[in-house]
Amino acid sequence: MARTGLLPSRRLFLGLTGAGAAAVLLGTGALPTTDAWAAPLPDNPFTLGVASGDPTPDGMVLWTRLAVDPLAADAGGGMGLRRVPVRYQVAEDERFRAVVRAGTVLASPELAHSVHPEVTGLRPDRVYYYRFQAAGHTSPVGRTRTAPAAGTRLNDIRFAFASCQSYEGGHYTAYEHLAQEDLDLVIHLGDYIYEKSYLADPQFHDGGAMPDWFKTPCLDLARYRLQYSVYKLDRHLQAAHAAHPWAFTFDDHEVFNNWKGTNDTTEADLQRRADAFQAMYENLPLRAGQRPDGPDIQIYRKLQYGALADFTLLDSHTFRSMTTLDQRLDPISTNLGHAQRDWLVSGFSSSQAQWQIIGNQQAMIEMDQDPDPAVDKFSGSWDYYAYERNLILQEAREREVGNLVVITGDKHCNYVGDLLTDYEHPDTAEVVGSEFIGTSISSNGDGAPSSPVGERLLQANPHLKYYNFQRGYSRVTVRPDSLTNEFRVVPTVSSPGSDIINRATFVVEDGLPGAVQA
Repeated sequence: MARTGLLPSRRLFLGLTGAGAAAVLLGTGALPTTDAWAAPLPDNPFTLGVASGDPTPDGMVLWTRLAVDPLAADAGGGMGLRRVPVRYQVAEDERFRAVVRAGTVLASPELAHSVHPEVTGLRPDRVYYYRFQAAGHTSPVGRTRTAPAAGTRLNDIRFAFASCQSYEGGHYTAYEHLAQEDLDLVIHLGDYIYEKSYLADPQFHDGGAMPDWFKTPCLDLARYRLQYSVYKLDRHLQAAHAAHPWAFTFDDHEVFNNWKGTNDTTEADLQRRADAFQAMYENLPLRAGQRPDGPDIQIYRKLQYGALADFTLLDSHTFRSMTTLDQRLDPISTNLGHAQRDWLVSGFSSSQAQWQIIGNQQAMIEMDQDPDPAVDKFSGSWDYYAYERNLILQEAREREVGNLVVITGDKHCNYVGDLLTDYEHPDTAEVVGSEFIGTSISSNGDGAPSSPVGERLLQANPHLKYYNFQRGYSRVTVRPDSLTNEFRVVPTVSSPGSDIINRATFVVEDGLPGAVQA
């Protein structure tokens, strides 16, 4: 992206977000340490960090959640029933000498003392810094960036996408490195938490024993809140949030494994989903438009980055119909629901962006696990909704979407594949786009460069071009003439401190659907 704003001093910024941040910032005199209208708290309430999200050309949403005791068994964060005024500041410099926006919001127990101020009136395509102050304490500093103005011709956009961060799966080493990247945006494709423990004796990342409640599944609001607290206490996750604006969509484990909205028929099902969504909103930088209404939420949406790219984030759980493999070509079966599908397809025509990037939860490419052509053994959820997949990809062709790229999580592996108009007849189908499936941050542990499952998939799916089973994230550079995806992987998550490497790089050229390894 053409850098029109102040270039951040990465070393200074990372220093300010550390333990010494409050002391440095209070020295500016811009934020007093006490207020007549906010009784001081004896302990730091900013234990869960800060974040920003969903940038627009003139602003973004900011986030923090007050918790002096984030693992308190009652899930109240040690805050009780008090309502706490929280000040926020947005500045053009790391030391807040040029504050351009400020305000006060109220942190209440109804939302677990989280706040989500939506900032407007900023300049497009510019780096900003933000912080909070409450009850005599100052938060770490966050760094964010506005999106470019509509129609702006850009040199590049740099973003990363990540998913699947089981806490007990391993250390968040990938986030340690992601925090150091020079990015405009981070897209998280879901499984931000896992709703239960899959180990008999889970431990904190520092080696300490988990509370007994961590070994129980999340079934109500208090338990979901505690789960988020465990995850968000990780310093590398906090650093990644503080370093970049994020855009988020959920997968299944934010509620429970493989949930489908159309299968939630009892009052208990709906209440659990409502509790899961509320805790999710309380712990992420989501705008008011994504605040849930009981068990309902509007998570699918679009972010626009000048004339270069549109990012469309999908919801493939809430409206998913019950189906079987025999119904995969039935027009009634739907993964997105008809309203969301129509919105997606109409966006192909209305968008003026050069690149269409769709954030998706499950593999859209066909994932047949059996090399025998006579046997269908599918592993991707979209394979059970083949009619709808074909319809979407055929519409992309007919509406002349020249540069369609789908980014996906969920699989805990890295894949690259061609998007075909009809996987039932691959010999006559057209390639209309590329899919990059990114691996997990930590889920499934250390992994390996390859596996027997991956080898079978490569053999059974000629449109599949690459497979890797290590942990990490994808770093993507979008330019007018190309899109480049780099699979960034760490050798181990079972112990901290691993280096990160580029395992493979693939390029999609402008107007030429299909990725090629560089």
